[in-house]
Amino acid sequence: MLTDLEKNAIREHYQNIADSLPHFCPRTAQRQMLAAVANAFAATQEKSEAEPAPERLGESIVVIEGPTGVGKSLAYLLAGGIMAQMRGKKLIVSSATVALQEQLVERDLPFLVAHSGLNLSFTLAKGRGRYLCPYKLYQLTQANAQDNLAGFETPSVLWEQQPRKEDLALLRDMADQFASRRFNGDRDHWPQKIDDVLWSKVTNDRHGCLKAACPNRPECPFFLARDLLDSVDVVVTNHDLLLADIGMGGGVILPAPGSSFYCIDEAHHLPQKALNQFAAEHSLNQALWFLDKLGAVVAKAAAVADKTALAELIMEAVAALQESFYQWSAQLAEIPELAAQESANEPCWLWTDDVPQDLTILVQNTALPARMLLKHLNDLNEALSGCKRDKTQDGSLLDRLISELGMFVARSEQIADVWILMATETMEGGIPLAKWIVRQTGDKADYRFHASPISSAAKLASGLWRRAAGAVLTSATLRSLGSFDLLLQQTGLHWLTETKTLALDSPFDFAQQGELYIPPLNSSPKDAEAHTAEIVQWLPQLISASEPIGTLVLFSSRRQMQEVALRLPVSHLPLLLIQGELPKQVLLTRHHETVAAGRASIIFGLDSFAEGLDLPGDACVQVIIAKLPFSMPDNPIEKTRSRWIEERGGNPFMEITVPEASIKLIQAVGRLIRTETDYGRVTILDKRIITARYGKQLLACLPPFKRIG
Repeated sequence: MLTDLEKNAIREHYQNIADSLPHFCPRTAQRQMLAAVANAFAATQEKSEAEPAPERLGESIVVIEGPTGVGKSLAYLLAGGIMAQMRGKKLIVSSATVALQEQLVERDLPFLVAHSGLNLSFTLAKGRGRYLCPYKLYQLTQANAQDNLAGFETPSVLWEQQPRKEDLALLRDMADQFASRRFNGDRDHWPQKIDDVLWSKVTNDRHGCLKAACPNRPECPFFLARDLLDSVDVVVTNHDLLLADIGMGGGVILPAPGSSFYCIDEAHHLPQKALNQFAAEHSLNQALWFLDKLGAVVAKAAAVADKTALAELIMEAVAALQESFYQWSAQLAEIPELAAQESANEPCWLWTDDVPQDLTILVQNTALPARMLLKHLNDLNEALSGCKRDKTQDGSLLDRLISELGMFVARSEQIADVWILMATETMEGGIPLAKWIVRQTGDKADYRFHASPISSAAKLASGLWRRAAGAVLTSATLRSLGSFDLLLQQTGLHWLTETKTLALDSPFDFAQQGELYIPPLNSSPKDAEAHTAEIVQWLPQLISASEPIGTLVLFSSRRQMQEVALRLPVSHLPLLLIQGELPKQVLLTRHHETVAAGRASIIFGLDSFAEGLDLPGDACVQVIIAKLPFSMPDNPIEKTRSRWIEERGGNPFMEITVPEASIKLIQAVGRLIRTETDYGRVTILDKRIITARYGKQLLACLPPFKRIG
């Protein structure tokens, strides 16, 4: 229950903001959100040391749809920050995009502290992969300057091929600047783009990390950033890092779930982000390379740790795994689905049921040594760490070995993750896994093994929701077809029956600010050629080449977007800015400059421009949607999910495709009205919105614009 002290603190600090800003306008929806966040976090169940953890049923979780203009971030930061301080918790704010993270840290939180009087400390949390490892960097730059270091040859194992001179020069420059404190070790702060492959050689890795034993621990960028998390009130992170922490058990990178309140912004991205996090894949050729290189490192580590028997077990697992992979190479060469084909897509073999019967034994024979290899490598790594702790060996030698072996533990974990999923059988009535193999074409043929859950609901429910002290999920668009059901099912919150939902009203007067026009088209998007021809015919009628306003035209197909662009009249071509032909920020800057100069500007964009694009005022007076944003189940996860729904007697189109299209359509329409003074028109060039039964459902969920035409 919310205490009087907490209520008064929220009121006081909110009033401080109102008093300090002359034009501040308290909004009813924002006050409702403040109350909903505070009440959710007040409902968390505390326990004493002697008591078992209470069963979490969602009583401290609320899902809030807050349309643009509500002021969501201010509401959850103020209420969440106060509740976290009052209840002795950390507030973890997670977003899907770097843009929102930067906005929170650089604008929203400083604004809150400056105007509310709330003393709130905060920091940005990034994954290990964003920070360099000083030990690795110094090792590479020093080892390449001399042939011998701590009794080892040049660590060629760190390079899969001969390093280029320019790469070594960049690493030396990076080492010099880091040592002189002109570079803080954060990849995002290096002035030039760093190639991913090169960065992977010097980035922080949990398996190869020497932790407290590292001689560079006091200057390690990752640990300096991680130590800061314990001393602040608010940690701003991203969905990927949050899910990675949950996947490792929680509390490994970020503060522990039980001591944290979560504010998950852009929550509609969470289910897909979770699927990406819980999926696994590896390359056949890279796995064989890794296994071939492993023996030399294991022999050195076993000699130092006096673990000869353990080394023998490792090499037995290596031999068994190599044999299995050679069998896979022979087997896959005979699979028709993986034969080379003249297509832009690489050949893919999706296992339509579980493991094909004739491959069951091979899958098990791959999974078993993969698991054993990971177990034995972890044991050897632990033995090396034990030698480090009792200080009976050469410290620099052990440091080098632990770091080198850690790289192989990470590779082994990647392989084991794939084959554990591959060998997992679907229980009767259970949700299946998607399992598929892709043949990669190129100079050297290769195969990639993939396995993934088709739903992240169970992992989120057990790893996050049932453990968190409290959580708020929010976004401008969370409902689908007027209901929260799809999101609740995708995130596993439908199992936590006490979870609350709240849909806030928009502060905009849509009936006065906007219009909706659905032209009388003859063709259906199912006839792509005819539909494209009609779009080409309609656009010059809809868009004036002389009126100094911005227009956003959204396509679901890159091919259609390009064809329409090529066929526009000469009068409109100079106005055109096409997504992909310029960097996004450059394109938007040109668009704003053109409109500000009193000329028309047209943006052609795809799905990614239908969300998060903020073009207020004259920068976007018209949004034209080429066709309803249906996504076809064209990847293995979606195909597996669709087949599972059909086997249960369901309709994937009505259960998944239409609800997801509803969310995308609302997001696309949402590009038009961004402030109380915006105005304009939405045009939908897809007659199915009025002729199809599902079209009427989609139409009913759009803002109440004035219908014209």
